[in-house]
Amino acid sequence: MRSFATSIVIRGAPGAIWQVLTDAPAYPRWNSTVKRVVGTIALGSTVTVHAEVAPGRAFPVKVVVMDAPRRMVWRGGMPLGLFRGERVFELRPDTEGRVEFMMREDYSGLLAPLITKSIPDLQPAFDQFAACLKARVEGR
Repeated sequence: MRSFATSIVIRGAPGAIWQVLTDAPAYPRWNSTVKRVVGTIALGSTVTVHAEVAPGRAFPVKVVVMDAPRRMVWRGGMPLGLFRGERVFELRPDTEGRVEFMMREDYSGLLAPLITKSIPDLQPAFDQFAACLKARVEGR
């Protein structure tokens, strides 16, 4: 199974980070990996992500977990579980005003071995996403 993951420590409150992560229209203003996000990031809703890494393509995902301000899960893919991509966002605060932000995307399903061959290396985009989030929250 192919997957990508990143993490970064952010100085800020979990609520402030959560607010940035769930404001779909604002993504292009702070996140250089995203052209736009269409829809409302809320439990049960579908949002469509237009990523810089795949010009001309749109990725509809459903928000399947929303445990504010700790964990959010987006899921997309093909019917019948033939292929599924699942992105998990997690916030883990410490006692010193810092939060570890973690993001992971896993691919699964019968067609995953075939489809993941065409997915480019997303690690640089994942790391850039985390760095952009940190910069936005910390005011840089």
